[in-house]
Amino acid sequence: MKKFFCTLLLLPAALPALSACGSYDYSAHLSEVRSDVFTAQTEEFSLTLSCVTREYPYCSDGVAATKSALIEISLVSELPAAEYSVQLKESGVGGEMTFRGARGDYFFSAGVTQFPEERVTLLLRCDEEEREVQLRSVKGKDTLTCKQALSAAVNAERALIDRMTREGSFFGEFRVRLILRDIPYYYVGIVGEDGREHALLLDAKSGEVLARRAL
Repeated sequence: MKKFFCTLLLLPAALPALSACGSYDYSAHLSEVRSDVFTAQTEEFSLTLSCVTREYPYCSDGVAATKSALIEISLVSELPAAEYSVQLKESGVGGEMTFRGARGDYFFSAGVTQFPEERVTLLLRCDEEEREVQLRSVKGKDTLTCKQALSAAVNAERALIDRMTREGSFFGEFRVRLILRDIPYYYVGIVGEDGREHALLLDAKSGEVLARRAL
């Protein structure tokens, strides 16, 4: 589990206002939320679409800035190098993908006004060929919401949260990411004013803390 968690920490990533435990609204301090992940797998490639709400500029300073909603699409292909582009069939959002040598994938991101639910259809173009691919959400009926994951993290790290609270106000920011490694998990980062991050890996169904690490 320790080795697995270290690997997860190398990963990168529009929701209504969320409220966490108690009367204090910790969601006001969210700087990043990855609320859903959609996947498709064939013998030739794997596609992942992530629904992300993230502050801009993205900075580890303990202060959550204004956020925007975007989709991030990653393609890992077993085919020879080619030019790829993607388009969401329902909304028409799309464009050319860029190869990321460090990650070995093709990547596309764009701002959106609404996230898909349960499934999404992509038009994948490879050079002159186009195919339709349907991706399904990794979330099940028993998967916690980001609101519940945030609440679980705050409850589990109450002593840390209290140390970051002065005169009734929390001084820090949260990153809540739904991630997939065989099964879904939640990554929750608690970032202080000094930029240091306390990272948690949560069971996506129960909210149980599986691992902790200070970055």
